[in-house]
Amino acid sequence: MKKLKAIWELMRLEHGVMLFLAILVGSLISQKTLYNNIDLPLISVLLTFFTALFLEASTFALNDYYDLEIDRINKRTDRPLVRGDISPKTALYSFYILFPLGLICSYFVNLTCFVIALITALLSVLYDVKMKKIKLVGNFYIAYIMAIPFIFGGAAVLKNDGFSLENINPVIYIIALIAFLAGSGREIMKDVMDFEGDKKLGVKSFPKYIGARKSNIMAAFFYIIAVALSFLPFFMSNFSIYYLNYPYLYLIFVTDMMLLGTSLQLIFKKKVHLKFYRKFTLVSIFFGLLAFLVGAFVT
Repeated sequence: MKKLKAIWELMRLEHGVMLFLAILVGSLISQKTLYNNIDLPLISVLLTFFTALFLEASTFALNDYYDLEIDRINKRTDRPLVRGDISPKTALYSFYILFPLGLICSYFVNLTCFVIALITALLSVLYDVKMKKIKLVGNFYIAYIMAIPFIFGGAAVLKNDGFSLENINPVIYIIALIAFLAGSGREIMKDVMDFEGDKKLGVKSFPKYIGARKSNIMAAFFYIIAVALSFLPFFMSNFSIYYLNYPYLYLIFVTDMMLLGTSLQLIFKKKVHLKFYRKFTLVSIFFGLLAFLVGAFVT
């Protein structure tokens, strides 16, 4: 049981589930707007699920392999490699096995999804190996990882042999932008949390250049913009299935209140319990996913 828990923590499988939900939202919106139904082919759903799970799990394993020393400095006992529950070699082998499996799954969805998965996967490796030390760039890569599953899902139902993003509904791009902004906020909060360890290793981050307080305010700024954008699908008729969709509104309101509450803490408090609020914002993002998912079914 302890070993299974350690594997889960290494691969962050809950993130894989959330990425799949984002893909599912994108697929449902595309299916509904393009074909006026929500009958997704089971094989497509399974392939997109395993693409998300395998690529997410493999790159998190590689991330912890390369982050081992900095995680020890930051006393990240939540990481199984730091605790010694899993060996670094096991983490590396996990990457070698799961990474190609994820790409293979995406290939059998369609060419557009394969290209998106390949670009994203290569960026993930670049981040783990190099980009992470330049957090000014790396933060926005992580935000991209939170946004791209919606577009991947939107592309998964396209019935064409070539690469094309033309028929993806505009609402998917708005959802992706909201996810990007929320992800940016969470990553900047993490920079503030890890500042001492990062400073010792010469990592370039926002707190290094503008200080922890201003970095927290910047994170809040990203959250507030995400909240503002979340109302567009409800009030604008060209966003089809979410226009005046009250089940969507009720659930997205929960997300918005959680993000606004976090923003107020970041803006007005000098010392914020960042570890708690990062988890809090992850829960809020889950409610946001749920809002878009329910909104796609209940119109």
